[in-house]
Amino acid sequence: QVHLVESGGGLVQAGGSLTLSCTASGNIANIIVMGWYRQAPGKQRELVAAIGSDSTTNYGDSVKGRFTISTDKATNMVYLQMDNLQTEDTGEYFCHAVPWNGGNYWGQGTQVTVSS
Repeated sequence: QVHLVESGGGLVQAGGSLTLSCTASGNIANIIVMGWYRQAPGKQRELVAAIGSDSTTNYGDSVKGRFTISTDKATNMVYLQMDNLQTEDTGEYFCHAVPWNGGNYWGQGTQVTVSS
């Protein structure tokens, strides 16, 4: 089992920045990919960013050049630095982990609201 807890969401004006944090605990040695997804009201959950255990990264097209995913393996944390936020970035942001032996885990989510 892997337990994920997000923090750092909030209200920000367009053009501003926020940093989301995700703390992983439990059987974290099996994790090969961690990432962030978001879901806006009435829309499907979509990939924001992901990072592999080899530090390779993948970003959703709408956030490339504005968001940066990183990890701190010493503290088992994953960060999402979000710059130049736009109103369309509003949504619930979820931390996600994929272990090598199958399945996936989700955090409870943190709300990000960008005002115009």
